[in-house]
Amino acid sequence: MAAKLGYGGVDRFRLAAALLVVANHTGPLSSYSLTADFLLSGVLARLANAFFFMVSGYFLFGRPRDDRRQERAALGRFLSRIGLFYAAGMLLYLPLNVYDGYFASGKGVLSYAEDIAFNGTMYHLWYLPAVMLGMCIVYGLRGVLSDRWTLGASAFLYALGLLGDSYYGLTAKAGVLSSFYDVLFEGFHYTRNGLFFAPLYIALGALAARRPLRPGFVRGYAGMLLISSGLLLAEGKALHEAGWPRHDSMYAAMVPAAYFLFRLLLAWGGAERRLLRPICAWMYVLHPLAIVLLRGIAEATGLVPFLIRNSLVYFLSVSVLSALLSMAVVCLDRLRKRRRKTGNIPSRAWAEIDLGHLEHNIGALGSLLPGGTQMMAVVKADAYGHGGVPIAKRLYKAGVRFFAVAEVDEGIALRRGGLRGDILVLGYTPSHRLTDLVRFKLMQTVVSADDAERLQASGHRLAVHVKIDTGMNRLGEPSGRIERVLSMYRHSRLRVAGTFSHLAAADGTEPEAVAFTRGQIDRFLRAVAEVRAAGFDPGPVHLQSSYGILNYPELRFDLVRPGIALYGLLANERDKKAAGIDLRPVLALKATVTRVETVRAGEHVGYGMSYAASRDSVVATVSIGYADGVPRELSERGGCVLVRGRRAPIVGRICMDQMMADVTGIGEVRPGDTVTLIGADGDECITAEEVAGWTGTISNETVTSIGARVARRYV
Repeated sequence: MAAKLGYGGVDRFRLAAALLVVANHTGPLSSYSLTADFLLSGVLARLANAFFFMVSGYFLFGRPRDDRRQERAALGRFLSRIGLFYAAGMLLYLPLNVYDGYFASGKGVLSYAEDIAFNGTMYHLWYLPAVMLGMCIVYGLRGVLSDRWTLGASAFLYALGLLGDSYYGLTAKAGVLSSFYDVLFEGFHYTRNGLFFAPLYIALGALAARRPLRPGFVRGYAGMLLISSGLLLAEGKALHEAGWPRHDSMYAAMVPAAYFLFRLLLAWGGAERRLLRPICAWMYVLHPLAIVLLRGIAEATGLVPFLIRNSLVYFLSVSVLSALLSMAVVCLDRLRKRRRKTGNIPSRAWAEIDLGHLEHNIGALGSLLPGGTQMMAVVKADAYGHGGVPIAKRLYKAGVRFFAVAEVDEGIALRRGGLRGDILVLGYTPSHRLTDLVRFKLMQTVVSADDAERLQASGHRLAVHVKIDTGMNRLGEPSGRIERVLSMYRHSRLRVAGTFSHLAAADGTEPEAVAFTRGQIDRFLRAVAEVRAAGFDPGPVHLQSSYGILNYPELRFDLVRPGIALYGLLANERDKKAAGIDLRPVLALKATVTRVETVRAGEHVGYGMSYAASRDSVVATVSIGYADGVPRELSERGGCVLVRGRRAPIVGRICMDQMMADVTGIGEVRPGDTVTLIGADGDECITAEEVAGWTGTISNETVTSIGARVARRYV
């Protein structure tokens, strides 16, 4: 189901992977069974690093291969972030390096440089330079090789590393190879680095991002993981007993085990656990510090026999202390960011966009969908006024892979903002803009048979979705003209990547609206059947937008196109109450009180003398107006705002940049107080649907009318 396409499974396993790293350095079962401890900490625990490499490759190299400019920019950001993290780790352990005599060992400058670039300045820090180097290698390979050859080259490097790691005993028997590794180990401590270990798993992560996921295949992935893990344990035990390993970081069976583990986690999906990401990253870095602190505490308190000598207690104590230290670091960082954001709250007018509510709505809508149906999120009109790029990128992180915009420039803005996934232009694109479709990898709607001929004649090879008109009479070739519909699939330069139509009255529950909608559904199904009968592949088929999902959940298509419902809204209050689904508004519109004055009875407020106070009143001026998207007629139609958790009626005509509200009896309202036009304040709430009702329109228009100078603040 679409709701399961988030990264909850991946996020949860981050914690398990961090604990496996701790296990590798504490030997939790060594007090009980050396063999069991080796299989856990020396074999299975090695999956943790492979998993982390795959995560990096999945998120960075999952974009289209020819999107090199965005990929290069993303790689630069990744290297900067991990580089700073690595520098922080090196500085953190610098006192320990001094204490251990690291700088008194007589090593030359070149040796220190090798440690920084390949080995890590502390035994666990090797992963950070490894992931940076591995990402650079895979990026370079992808620039000159196909996906298959990139994977092959990475596998060759892994094989070389394998022969210098767990299979070193085999290598030692071969004279030429032995000499090769003797030279190699002059610079590297191990082959578990960014040159040999990391590239293959990074490339596998990229492969997982581009290979379609089968959410219903969880048991299959679990079975393959179980088999490959069994082979991994058998391989590790056999090599250990043979005495071949020079180090025990790399195994042949670890490759399929890591891959099927990652696929299983993706298939599990679920709600993301973003807080686990920084906590687990810091656990990776801080657990050696926890080991030092725990040993110091144990020696000072005489608890060495209990805390240190019992291996399982030792492991659990280090894990808990590492987690506490990591949570403290993350909490301090969040407090710092919150203070910085608080200091940057716009002082005039702003919209607060709750991305957590956005993810909740994805899950709520996904729960209505049949298995295998995915979402094409409609993010046109700047994501209905919520901010196109931030909204689309958050949707992508939550598992959405298909997006729809109204016109080509909206699609370009998303690509330039770094969005991956398929982007469909729902409207007409003029001939002089068709090159932009190719350049930015956008899919185009074919709006008629004549339009298909125009696109074919352009000479461009385009990915398209065929639009079939089933009764709305807006865009699309009418379904009754089946020969003209079929002609749209015959063009050699048009690759049909989908087929769709649009329901005109899916929001209606009256018998006439339902009958009309049922007729549209039947016409669409017949047209798609004719396309298939003629031997054409219609691609993913989609029909339902927000109301189609809510009112016709029994329909089974490949995609659905939620728009307004994604943002926690429906057209009006009546529909919201009847929907029977927990949708949470993503947007709240706010402004600031700039002046508070007493207006005597009979005095006028605002332009045109249209309002006169019926009694002595306290009037607050608010820093937002019709140029910001506030409907000018609100003051004449019962509109109000929230101030200090209470409703305050709008008085006087709304100005271009300001408006006024009667705050009489609402306590001591002061300049600088926040005024809520849409959203909640205390127990009171004004919804976008309510505002739309005051002005005789729908919530879609209310939120898309919010002006560009209203800052968007994402929380």
